[in-house]
Amino acid sequence: MTPKELKQILQALVEHGVSELTLETPDYKLTVRRGGEVQVVSVPQVQAPILAAPPEVPAPTPPAPAAPAAGPQPQAKAEPQDDCPGCVEVRAPIVGTFYRAPAPDAPPYVKEGDRVEKGQVLCIIEAMKLMNEIESEVSGIVKKILVENGEPVEYGQPLFLIQPV
Repeated sequence: MTPKELKQILQALVEHGVSELTLETPDYKLTVRRGGEVQVVSVPQVQAPILAAPPEVPAPTPPAPAAPAAGPQPQAKAEPQDDCPGCVEVRAPIVGTFYRAPAPDAPPYVKEGDRVEKGQVLCIIEAMKLMNEIESEVSGIVKKILVENGEPVEYGQPLFLIQPV
């Protein structure tokens, strides 16, 4: 069948108001339907279980500020707390877990009352399986340790109070 013959068949259907035609030959079978109703096939839908209450979604928390990749982080700040005038706060340069010693069975790096030198390791903060040594920015005496061993710390959180000497 040529396109011209098919066009003639379709035109004849329109002219005579025929809504359906089936034409069979040894080579092909042609069925043409025109107008009429559209059949709607419904697909069964899977029903979700009914919950007593909608699940609560916690509000997103803002991400902690990321530390710059290069350059030294300021760890000490000359803002003393009320109970230690003149003391320097050593703050957490990263978010992580605070450890006072290099290993669970090792003695702590420093204790309250210890004298420390600038650059001396005070603690470790573990972040993403990396152990980051936190060093003192000043020489002085450790007046107060503000964080418990194994406690999570936030960026900028005060860790130690050191009285400069």
